Amino acid sequence: MFAYLVRRLWQMLPTLLGVLLLVFFLFKAFGGDPAEILGGLNATPEQVEQIREQLGLNRPVWEQLLIFLKQIATFDWGRSWATQESVASLFATRLPATLTVMLPILILDAVLAIPLALAVAAVRGSLTDRAIMVVTTVALSISFLVYVIVGQWLFAFRLGWFPVQGWSPDLWTNLVTYAPLPVLLAVLVGVSPQTRLYRSFFLDEIGQDYVRTARAKGLTERAILLRHVLPNAMIPILTHIGIQLPGIFVGSFLIEVFFSIPGIGREVLLAVNRSDYPVIQAVTVYLAMITMAVNLIVDLLYKAVDPRVVLR
Repeated sequence: MFAYLVRRLWQMLPTLLGVLLLVFFLFKAFGGDPAEILGGLNATPEQVEQIREQLGLNRPVWEQLLIFLKQIATFDWGRSWATQESVASLFATRLPATLTVMLPILILDAVLAIPLALAVAAVRGSLTDRAIMVVTTVALSISFLVYVIVGQWLFAFRLGWFPVQGWSPDLWTNLVTYAPLPVLLAVLVGVSPQTRLYRSFFLDEIGQDYVRTARAKGLTERAILLRHVLPNAMIPILTHIGIQLPGIFVGSFLIEVFFSIPGIGREVLLAVNRSDYPVIQAVTVYLAMITMAVNLIVDLLYKAVDPRVVLR
């Protein structure tokens, strides 16, 4: 296990280096000139050049690349070009709000979708199965924006259960007051496609020979599903959750904008609008690191859910 972990960490280095080079040169090739954007429409060429010099944009490309790699190695991204706030401080202050929304979504998606999909797979072909499949198909066909508009109108304006927008410095207040509505709407959107997908995983396992053997030995359907089908279907489920995690992180960006949550996502969208490269680059690199770390954790969990898996 330790040798596998060391080998995987070593293999992640060239992948990360490739991502860093891609991010750096993409911003150089296709991004606008931050000096012109920060200077505004009325800035003179001399003022634009002065801003460019202050930001280090007039230095050779190789020197800018070395500075970029040094920032990553030291986790010191400098300061935001637009607000002059430290990027590290920006992440430290905005990340709790993002996690307050993202983690409940991830947990509830898995907790609700897995047992629901297993229950539907257990009654495959029945009226209940078909009805749930129709409902999930309709639910995933509706845009998330529609969920937000209808959810804010129904639960906030009409019923008054939750505030439409807002945030508090207190974690508990956020969890019970401001986060429930965006989390509820995101879970409603996410559970439907996951239920359909996990149902297919369970149905694949139910059709295997070992399930027929278990039935022949007299095991109950409940025991077969919980002791055999569920553990064997966990590997593709874990794979999907690992792939989904970065997507939930990015999806929370829209939630933060719609509900005025002061998280990383809203800050990133503001940074994009003003070409604030240090913030955008930091988020991009961190997302790449998170994705690689999640993939590694999922590979290690394979061994935990199925002892037959050999890590090589």
